[in-house]
Parts: sequence; structure tokens; C-alpha cells
Amino acid sequence: MTNKIYWVLYVWVTSDLQKRISQHKSLEVDGFTKKYKLIKLVYFEEIWDIETAINREKQLKWLLRSKKIQLIESINPTWDDLSERIF
Repeated sequence: MTNKIYWVLYVWVTSDLQKRISQHKSLEVDGFTKKYKLIKLVYFEEIWDIETAINREKQLKWLLRSKKIQLIESINPTWDDLSERIF
């Protein structure tokens, strides 16, 4: 997720994508997400095994920002809000 100015890239794992996106968009959870208004889903991966998902989250968190941007732009070059397409 990111905000409108693309300054922050936030990586997380969830078992309920729709619920988590709703929480982000409503800014109902205090903390990092609310502070930086992380309301735009620009990239996601579906992984069915929780261990694999957690390991992938760790990999993505440690990527250089430039590599994260390359990954996002490989599937979403215009940085559209993907949540609008999938829900």
C-alpha cells in the first residue's frame, strides 16, 4: 500500500485482503497506516501457505525502494489503486 504522494511503501501479510484494505481506507487503525494515510493498493501477491507468505513479506520489506518500485511497475505501471478492480 502507499499514499497519494507515493512516499511510503507499506508491505504486510493478511488472511483477509478485503478487510485489511477496508481498514486502511477508513483509517480506523491507529499507528503507521493512519499517520501516513496508506490507502492505495498498488501491488499484491496471492500466496496460500502462511509460512511462504510470511517469508515473502520479509523478502519484500528488505528490498531496496528502487526494487520495490520496479516490482510494482512490472504489474501496475500507472500505480492505479488495484483494490478498485478486485472488489
